[in-house]
Amino acid sequence: MKKIGILTRDCAGVNACIRSVVRVAVHQGVEVLGVMRGYEGLIDGDFKQLNRRSVSGVIGLGGTILKTARASRFRTEKWQIEAVKNIKDNNLDGLIVVGGNGSLTAAHILASKYGVPLIGIPATIDNDVNGVNDTIGADTAINVALDALDKIRDTATSLERIFVVEVMGRDCGYIALQVALAGGCEEVILPERDFDIDAMCDEITAGNTRGKVSWIIAVAEGKAKAYDIANKINEKTGLETREVVLGHVQRGGAPTAKDRILAARLGQAAVNKLLSGETDKCVTMCCGETKTVSLEEAVKPKAFKVDCCYQLIKILT
Repeated sequence: MKKIGILTRDCAGVNACIRSVVRVAVHQGVEVLGVMRGYEGLIDGDFKQLNRRSVSGVIGLGGTILKTARASRFRTEKWQIEAVKNIKDNNLDGLIVVGGNGSLTAAHILASKYGVPLIGIPATIDNDVNGVNDTIGADTAINVALDALDKIRDTATSLERIFVVEVMGRDCGYIALQVALAGGCEEVILPERDFDIDAMCDEITAGNTRGKVSWIIAVAEGKAKAYDIANKINEKTGLETREVVLGHVQRGGAPTAKDRILAARLGQAAVNKLLSGETDKCVTMCCGETKTVSLEEAVKPKAFKVDCCYQLIKILT
């Protein structure tokens, strides 16, 4: 291979991954083009030459220097064919796609349907790529949310209030569960579990009777909204309750050391796998070693087990 492309979504650690891909490829004599704005740029033929200097100083930046966008057009065959045409017209011998389920699903289409040599790198704050232990961006998102929760606890304790903290997680409660365990939350509401608001309010009332004056509940956005939960708690217990929505702050910011190192390792692995002729696969780390999982498996729903951690949260409360 003489020339490859790299396409990304955004989360902390993606720029560190771009840096790794570019410098590993250039070290092996391979030219790299960055695809601007994700699959939108692939459809529009919007490419940018990347070299060692162009990725200098990006290792600690959040987001993606290549920009990104949701590309609904790629769902239709017409625009898929246009994307493949642009790959060929720009003489790309292969493509590396950095992103979560949506990006990797599109990558699987390019590889399996159109024969594009392609390797995926898992990057999503939800850590919900099937067959992958850790995705780029998840550790940073957890630490950003945890830092906010620690500050909220100071206020909750001082003002003797209940706080409901909403974190990101549309279909997966990974962030909420990890933050609840690390932050000492009294309750966590997850997409993977049913929850009983009446039972929760009974616990809060009983705790208040015993002298417990503050309470923090973490909630994944895909299961419930902090505003609704806070209102119900206020109505049923009569105790002052506030909601906090952390939102997209969790997607940005400087990546943690763990995410930077993971990005470097997976970037190197992706380039090496692509150059060795492998395709339609996603790279991952397992027990300190880089491995691959097929994209067909990677884009399937991930069975995220929550019961053990949930029960520990309740025991530690």
